[in-house]
Amino acid sequence: MTATVAARPVPLSRAYRFELVKLFSTWRIRLLVLACWLAPAVFVAAVSEQSSLPVDTLFGRWMNATGWAGPLVMLGFAGTYALPLLTSVVAGDVFAAEDRLGTWRHLLVAVRSASRLFAAKALASLTVLLVLVAGMAVSSTAGGLLTAGNRALVGFDGHLLAPGDAATGVLLAWVSVLAPTLALAGLGLLGSVLWGRSPMGLLLPAVAALAMALAQLLPLPVAVRLALPSYAFIAWNGLFTAPAQLGPLLVAAGVSLVWAVAATTLAYLLFVRRDFTNAAHDGSGRRALAAVPLVVLFGATAAIVALAAPALGSGITQDKVQRSVATAFAHLYRLQAGQLHRPDVTEAQLATTAACTKGDGLVEAEGPGNDWRCVVSWHLPGVAATGSAIYQLDVTADGRYVADGDGPKEVNGYFQVRTPEGDQPNPLWQFDANVELLATTKG
Repeated sequence: MTATVAARPVPLSRAYRFELVKLFSTWRIRLLVLACWLAPAVFVAAVSEQSSLPVDTLFGRWMNATGWAGPLVMLGFAGTYALPLLTSVVAGDVFAAEDRLGTWRHLLVAVRSASRLFAAKALASLTVLLVLVAGMAVSSTAGGLLTAGNRALVGFDGHLLAPGDAATGVLLAWVSVLAPTLALAGLGLLGSVLWGRSPMGLLLPAVAALAMALAQLLPLPVAVRLALPSYAFIAWNGLFTAPAQLGPLLVAAGVSLVWAVAATTLAYLLFVRRDFTNAAHDGSGRRALAAVPLVVLFGATAAIVALAAPALGSGITQDKVQRSVATAFAHLYRLQAGQLHRPDVTEAQLATTAACTKGDGLVEAEGPGNDWRCVVSWHLPGVAATGSAIYQLDVTADGRYVADGDGPKEVNGYFQVRTPEGDQPNPLWQFDANVELLATTKG
């Protein structure tokens, strides 16, 4: 009598290596790896050498002053465009490719476990995404440092970060966007499982990212804004203030990780319950039901953030705007004083204040808009007169604003200042800063 020996599933490590080799053997993945490890360096180096800088991009105005601005400009671009597209190409196609090729039965016979097959594919796609993100971070940093040098970086509130602190901030900023990238990757896995051969699964992460980015432009309540994983692509700028604005960043990262776990778990449950004997499977029967858990998750997350976060409405108030403008001006005034070789003063000695109104005082001073106007006042030691400067502010719904100097000319009314070394960009002419949507947090 012959004993029957049950076939054991292939170890996860072997299945993972097999899926990883399959991914890296495709021409599109190789092309993406090459582009992510080379193109950012070329872009940052080229832009840093130009006289016309992307001042409408966060840290863009400092690209020819320090090499640490380049990777942050690239990070802003990556969060808006590159990372959603990368997750679509990698995670959004990892299951659908097998449907197009009709190889599911061969894989299941070889691996002998649907659970391990799912885990191997998910881990392989995650590995590829990490390689691509690391490539963009390393490449853009190398391009910036080689072109503009290892110099101090002007922070998001005007204070100077030493090269070592700037390097730490850049590293943490790139690490922080891994959380929303994982959330989009989870949506990619879900779309790939649901839509099968259809290209719609490939588009799900990019479409979801676009919809959430458009939502961030709307005057949404703070709780709703932070309940979207896309806010983590914005919240990293809080690392470059003093003290660091860690509250929104930690909330956004936590929300993104919850979305990543939920979407991946949902994709797993649908995958292991699939009927692989049906060659015509396209997932149409479960698409509507798959959206329900994510809608419930969004509502629950928004409710939890609303209860826990100490902010109501848009989070943009008159007091916060005034405090932010005064802080940034004081830091940048010291930077300008150093350019002009004037005696150094501290922020405490300047005692800078700002009086801001919205809509010429005809509307309530809160919420986003391009009709904010601030009058900044400061004092110099030994000088009886009070200094005064005017700024026009364009405050976006996510709390970021651009302050445009409106005089006097010798302070902020011209884009250059005359220094003993020649004309240099005037740091007080225009500057970027933000209003923390949550209550002020300590770094």
